[in-house]
Amino acid sequence: MQYAKVEILIPVVQEEAIGKAISNASDIHNECKDIQSLAQETFGVITCDQKNHIINRHIVSVGSLTESLVHPREVFRRAIVDNAASVAFFHNHPSGDPAPSRADRQITTRLAECAALLGIRVLDHVIIGKDKYHSFAENGSL
Repeated sequence: MQYAKVEILIPVVQEEAIGKAISNASDIHNECKDIQSLAQETFGVITCDQKNHIINRHIVSVGSLTESLVHPREVFRRAIVDNAASVAFFHNHPSGDPAPSRADRQITTRLAECAALLGIRVLDHVIIGKDKYHSFAENGSL
C-alpha cells in the first residue's frame, strides 16, 4: 500500500515580529493576516512577555473548511514553554467572513478561564477574514 505525501503550508512568525509590542487587535491582525487565504481553518496563539512583546507565534490546530479542533492543553503548552505572561489567540475563517460562530465564542470563554487559572493574561482573540477581522476584546466579549 502506498500513501500520498501531503504537505500543509503553515506560516510561521516572521523574524522581524519577535520583540514587537502588541497593543491592539490591529497589531494582531497585521501579524497574522497571512493566514487569511488558507483553505482550512487554522488556530494559533501569539505568546508575549510581560510588556506584550512577541515571543513567538504558534499554529495549534489546522482543521477543515469550517472548524478547527482546539484544546486548551495544546494552546497553553506553548505559552508555558515560552514562559509567556500574556497571549493572543487568532484563527481564520476561510469563507472570508470574520463573524464569530457559537463555537468561537465558547472556545474563547474556555481559553480565558484556563488562562486565568494559569495566571496568563489574554490580550485578545482575533478572527481573520478577507481583509477584515473580528476582535473579541474590542467587541467587549473578552
